[in-house]
Amino acid sequence: MRLTPLLFLLLFSITNFSCGDSGVNIFSVQDDVMLGMQLRDEILADPEMYPVLDRNQYGSAYQYVENIVGDILSSGEVTYRDEFAWEVYIIDDPETLNAFAAPGGYIFIYTGILKFLDTKDDFAGVMGHEMAHADRRHSTNQLTKQYGIGLLLSAITGGDPGTLSQVLASLVGLKFSRDHESEADMYSVIYLCETKYAANGAASFFEKLINEGTATPPAFLSTHPNPDDRVADINQEAMEQGCDTTFDSSLSEWKNFQNLLP
Repeated sequence: MRLTPLLFLLLFSITNFSCGDSGVNIFSVQDDVMLGMQLRDEILADPEMYPVLDRNQYGSAYQYVENIVGDILSSGEVTYRDEFAWEVYIIDDPETLNAFAAPGGYIFIYTGILKFLDTKDDFAGVMGHEMAHADRRHSTNQLTKQYGIGLLLSAITGGDPGTLSQVLASLVGLKFSRDHESEADMYSVIYLCETKYAANGAASFFEKLINEGTATPPAFLSTHPNPDDRVADINQEAMEQGCDTTFDSSLSEWKNFQNLLP
């Protein structure tokens, strides 16, 4: 039987749509990986905008970060632990307090946030938050809502390459909804609760940003919900889950790691 365009669209919709907490997601899990891979390649191809640290030259720094990511993946709570890539890239930009995880688990961390953080537990909290965005598939949920099903179908099937380039560009500065930010905070606690790190590590990071009145906070703090509420909610979640909130990682170890960075 020959598929008409309308029938193809219907079959594609039935087999590829997934429903998350925020509704329909046009992307499959495999699409998340491919989209993240394309974004990774775009970033690596633009060293002027994204000066990614060389993995050979800064191998010890990468190993340190990857060990923390590995600890989170070993929590048993990451849904797509085996399906997603979970690759780490460090961007040499000391002025930018940010980190983000693209669809499919491609993680980008700016040196600015690594040098700003006080402890390894703080960083684990940030990683848990960003990994949750990828694992809960928030980016592709948001893209489906932002661009609409018809436009994204055209881009994915090759009919509109310009839209695909636009989608990739928007991923770096993508703004998440209140529900997505709250869910990422909650899952950061859930992930870390099963590790050696303080489960509320993200809260102490947010507290430092609030107390210091940072002029250019990262995207995941500057959006709603209110940062003070997020700190309270993270601490409350850790308490309700019965998680360890003791910050007992070595400060000298963290400082030694920071000294590995340019």
